[in-house]
Amino acid sequence: MANCSVCGKGVTFGHNVSHSNRKTNRTWKPNIRKVKAVVNGTNKTVYVCSRCLRSGKIERA
Repeated sequence: MANCSVCGKGVTFGHNVSHSNRKTNRTWKPNIRKVKAVVNGTNKTVYVCSRCLRSGKIERA
């Protein structure tokens, strides 16, 4: 669910790094929005990241 239906942006993984350089796992999630958009001439509910919304890559219904 944490994927953009336009650009495919998804969860990325990395480490929290403390001052003592201990590393623990963490994730970065994209800013996904549930949006009603025009897809192939019909209105559909799609999950789109805020970057794609802002750049106008999708037409809202």
